[in-house]
Amino acid sequence: MKDTEGPARRRLGVGWRLHGDGRAPRPGAAVLPHERLSWPRTLGLGAQHVVAMFGATFVFPVVMGLDPNLAIMMSGVATVLFLLVVQGRVPSYLGTSASFVGGVAAIRAAGGSTAQVTGAIVVAGLVLAVVGLLVHRMGPGLVNRAFPPVVAGAVVLLIGLSLAPVVADIYWPQDQWTALATMGVVIAAGVLLSGFWSRLAVFVGLVFGYVLSWVLDRVAGPITAPGPDGKVTTHARVQLDSVASADWFGLPTLHSPSFSVSAALLVLPGVIALIAENTGHVKAVGEMTGENLDPVLGRAVLGDGLATAVSAAVGGPPTTTYAENIGVMAATRVYSTAAYWAAAGAALAFGLCPKFGALIAATPGGVLGGITVVLYGMIGLLGAKIWIKARVDFSDPVNLVPIAAGSVLGIGGVTVTLGDFSVGGIALGTVVTLLGYHLLAAGRRWGAEVAEPAPQPAGEDRPEEHRPTAGNRPKEPQPEPVAENRPKEPQPAAGNRPSDPRPTVGNRPKEPQPAEPTAV
Repeated sequence: MKDTEGPARRRLGVGWRLHGDGRAPRPGAAVLPHERLSWPRTLGLGAQHVVAMFGATFVFPVVMGLDPNLAIMMSGVATVLFLLVVQGRVPSYLGTSASFVGGVAAIRAAGGSTAQVTGAIVVAGLVLAVVGLLVHRMGPGLVNRAFPPVVAGAVVLLIGLSLAPVVADIYWPQDQWTALATMGVVIAAGVLLSGFWSRLAVFVGLVFGYVLSWVLDRVAGPITAPGPDGKVTTHARVQLDSVASADWFGLPTLHSPSFSVSAALLVLPGVIALIAENTGHVKAVGEMTGENLDPVLGRAVLGDGLATAVSAAVGGPPTTTYAENIGVMAATRVYSTAAYWAAAGAALAFGLCPKFGALIAATPGGVLGGITVVLYGMIGLLGAKIWIKARVDFSDPVNLVPIAAGSVLGIGGVTVTLGDFSVGGIALGTVVTLLGYHLLAAGRRWGAEVAEPAPQPAGEDRPEEHRPTAGNRPKEPQPEPVAENRPKEPQPAAGNRPSDPRPTVGNRPKEPQPAEPTAV
């Protein structure tokens, strides 16, 4: 297919070649970042990415006391900025980061205002951007040394499986049977459907779950179950009251940040988690696409840092590359950045249209539970795939022990608190995995150096070593014992051929004298 997009647009990451006929991916093939399907199908995939990111992007700002509609809109802006910085090489969606929830809670507990919260997030975003510049200038080896395959795989595993409590504690209890049915439809659609429809398994599951919930409301009546806030009430599965009351068009609430050193210090540890998340996501995307994305790792970290700073500068939440959308790519095998541009445009529209945002936000929790249980698991298995490809040896305790400890801490959501500072979940699991691995590896190297014997002098300093045979074989130092140990060898020759002593002489030319007495 002729490239009609132009090299200038390609350098900006906004030029795409048509994949095949544009109707469906070729059998066994993946749609790469610089390719796209037809625009209607691309828009459909973008809508699927919006659905995947919407729940967490909408919920986490509420937890941090920030405007969720602004968060949706800024996720679109952040995604556009990120795609431009990475020049379209890393397909990712940027949604609200959960890594700052603990730090924000500490700021508010200390009496901090919303402006101080967003000011602290701006500082964290700028610090992350500086780290990205360093990685870009010094090369990906800086991060690769910090995150070798055993650690990178663990981070990716944590990113996916640490979200399991979200399914188990929030989504699934809201309607377990709808969640189970939706999960079954997503699995069946991804495996049994052919062509383009198999790539839309998540969207198919969403529509099915939404319709099923609506039907159950009318057939079985309201359900008594926990809501998103965990409180048990009797309510309809599909609640559209907020959709009816929402405006069609409206600007979210903006505010400027204020800066406090103490507040900034409380959220800076979240930068570690963002570096780990971005590294893990880039590794996961590279694993899926089969491309070496190490050269753009610094750009990815830089893009996320700038996006976080820009979002918080107008009152929005921190951002990060989203595992949910990586799960969509793993399910669809469509890695086209065109779909992310479509998703970003939809997010901007949703942010400016409260009614659309309310419609997506009204997705029943049971439906989200059925979808996310598949997505999160697929993300986690990408980490295992990194281990398999790198042939990580888990019989080595340096690989096994810190990864085991960090995985349980991260997946279990364990939190360590020291005064007003706390770290938990992915961040804690990553810190234990990262520090544990490198400290144990360094300790092993130091121990090997201590145990290694001092080097021996060589050459003229070791004259005795020029005679290793004599020293190593003390029982055979002289040729005479060899002759004495073979007294019968010349006798048969002499007895059989008394008149011809020449074979004996020929065999032992340097010892002619002993031959005659032997013959006699």
